[in-house]
Amino acid sequence: MNHREMFLRHVAQTSTAPLAIEVVRAEGMLMWDEKGKEYLDIIGGISVCSVGHRHPEVIKAIHKQADLYLHVMVYGELVQSPQVQFAAALAAHLPLSLDAVYFTGSGSEATEGAMKLAKRVTGRTEIVSFKDSYHGSTQGALSVMGDEYWRNAFRPLLPGISHENYGEINALERITSQTAMVIAETVQAEKGVNVPTKAWMQALRRRCDETGTLLVLDEIQAGFGRTGTLWAFEQFDIVPDILLLGKALGGGLPLGAFVAKQSMMNQLAVQPVLGHITTFGGHPLSCAAGLAAFNVLIDEQLYKNVKEKAALFASLLIHPKIKAVRTFGLLIAVEFDNFDQNKAIIDACIEKGIFTDWFLFASNCMRIAPPLIINEEEIRRACAVILEVVGKGKG
Repeated sequence: MNHREMFLRHVAQTSTAPLAIEVVRAEGMLMWDEKGKEYLDIIGGISVCSVGHRHPEVIKAIHKQADLYLHVMVYGELVQSPQVQFAAALAAHLPLSLDAVYFTGSGSEATEGAMKLAKRVTGRTEIVSFKDSYHGSTQGALSVMGDEYWRNAFRPLLPGISHENYGEINALERITSQTAMVIAETVQAEKGVNVPTKAWMQALRRRCDETGTLLVLDEIQAGFGRTGTLWAFEQFDIVPDILLLGKALGGGLPLGAFVAKQSMMNQLAVQPVLGHITTFGGHPLSCAAGLAAFNVLIDEQLYKNVKEKAALFASLLIHPKIKAVRTFGLLIAVEFDNFDQNKAIIDACIEKGIFTDWFLFASNCMRIAPPLIINEEEIRRACAVILEVVGKGKG
């Protein structure tokens, strides 16, 4: 069997129609398959590769750490410099109330940890989440996911969770003195870039304050400069009680985190002791890679011209078949009539060397979330291919 056949036979599948492209190399904005075909990657591993594939500083950090040690002990027992340095770097670029980082292995695990922390801190059990939100696929994260299609096959899920309408002021009435936490994406990515108003986000923060409820903001996709500021919540002039991070956090390696103030986080260490533990969370190789990528992001201020690049995408992607282009920085949704049309356009773009995909809760929208290093020439190249495909009547 060749690699594709082995992939289909021995690797657990997530759909009946995987792309099944065999990638043999990736660098910067580009990927290559086994036949040498080049792809311009405009989704960056779903917002993971913010500084590009295999950034030299990230590779250097991986090599340096690999020469020292890999896994040595479960998370939290030994002082491991990559974890310590990365946590300190994150805290230095976050509000003072977000000063303690719990590293996990993924964004889903970060959601799970935040749910436990909120229940532990408040002594409450009820959770408010929002329709069309995505927070991961593990059982707890699935329970707060905002789409019954994805939840239904795996019931029963966690009790005490309500799913409200994101962005509606009446939804905030569901937050009461019995609510442990509200979990929300700062921008709903999988809904096809659904950006709330500043007024609603601030009302959400006030309601949580009034009821003693913890506000958990999921920036697993929106963080690390994706929206034009280092953290998306900065644009709403609010600060969450718990922040969820993932995807770009690891610089291309698996890593997640939930961040809160130290006095809250310390409660996971008592009654019971080891109240939240993980074997591989904050793996030293992932933390070394993540810190290197974070330093590149900060030193080169890659988020400073994100909005300008997003505006260029929007100005170019104009065609009668394109119903809308929604942007929140370099998180972009290009809307078509339906999924079949969108998928046909996506497939044709991939065939022409532009690698993209669609959104879970907005399957009629093409996803554009490139590495932040994308330049004007690459934006114009991507848009030219998309317009060429759309103009040829695909879909």
